[in-house]
Amino acid sequence: MKKKTLIVVNPISGIGRQKRIETMLKQNLNEDLYDYEVRYTEHIHHGTAIARDAADKGYDCVVACGGDGSVNDVANGLRGSDTRMGIIPCGSGNGLARSLKIPLQPWLAIRVLNQQYEQTIDSILVNGKHLAVNAAGVGYDAYIARLMKVAKTRGLAAYTNLILREYDRYKCSDYRLILNGKEYQRTAWFIAVANSQQFGYNLAVAPKAKLDDGLMDISIIDKVPIDHVPITAPLAFSNHLDLSQHVEMFRTSDLVIEGNADKWVNLDGEGENVGSTVHFQVLPKSVKIYARDLKNPFRNMVSPTFEKLITQQK
Repeated sequence: MKKKTLIVVNPISGIGRQKRIETMLKQNLNEDLYDYEVRYTEHIHHGTAIARDAADKGYDCVVACGGDGSVNDVANGLRGSDTRMGIIPCGSGNGLARSLKIPLQPWLAIRVLNQQYEQTIDSILVNGKHLAVNAAGVGYDAYIARLMKVAKTRGLAAYTNLILREYDRYKCSDYRLILNGKEYQRTAWFIAVANSQQFGYNLAVAPKAKLDDGLMDISIIDKVPIDHVPITAPLAFSNHLDLSQHVEMFRTSDLVIEGNADKWVNLDGEGENVGSTVHFQVLPKSVKIYARDLKNPFRNMVSPTFEKLITQQK
């Protein structure tokens, strides 16, 4: 039976790779497997409302076509439902797609959907209301996410320029953390709360994180002196940030952070005002998602049109 599927497209995400999405769907999505329709978001968090409505109507799958924020919106809309989530990465960071080994080329990511390989991953509930599926955090990363939310341009260049511009302005803060039954006082530039290894752009803030282990990886990061950046940055991009002297790491299923003076939190790359006290909880095995079948990576990855032609010739 065909999967009743909704493709939720953010028309302004990332760097514009979603512009030809309907053509790419016709060319690459197997219509013997999916009965699909396309909807475009019209305002912030519209994707959450669309996904929730689809889940309520019994759709089998809702596919987020956009960046990490679009993925977050759809995941929040599907929370508590049995509806599967798919991803067609069209953003710039694409943190969860990279962690799931979903190709960053939209047409290839569409063919991954044809594999219908289901993976169940954890998610992180923030203050009992907001869901993060890839990574969250407070401090400098939340500050940058807040600024990116209103930025006129997106993409790696805009993100990097913003980080460099604000680097000297943002100061470390004092935080009180409660995790694993213990209390910690820490001064930090930012605190990353990771479900996967990376924020996006292959920037790995939690080298040992796993999407389905029932735990969050906490990285408490000091402000890196400018002369240490040439050493620390390669560690982050090579998945060895745990070797840095500026990072302290923990693992837990429940975390409370007090002293979040900015009141903002980073939720999968999107800034959200949640207050000065932030409670992070792992929701184990809470998101059902179509990922790539790494044991059979080329299964059903041929163009559906070509596959039908070969079948007819046989």
